[in-house]
Amino acid sequence: MTDDSDTATEDDTGADVGHDPAADRTTAPMSDFSAGEALTGALVALVGIAIAFGIPLLTVGV
Repeated sequence: MTDDSDTATEDDTGADVGHDPAADRTTAPMSDFSAGEALTGALVALVGIAIAFGIPLLTVGV
C-alpha cells in the first residue's frame, strides 16, 4: 500500500478552517452562565426526560 499524503508539507494550522490558532480557546463547560440559564437547562432536561420515558410508559399502560 502506498502513502499518498506528504506529511512534511502538510500543516494543520487551523487557518484553513477560519479560526485564529493563537486565540484562547473556550468551551461550553468553561463559559460563565447565569442561574437563569442553568434553570432553563434543567427545565429542558426535565421535559426531555418526561418525553423520553413518559410517552413509552403511557403506551404500555403502566
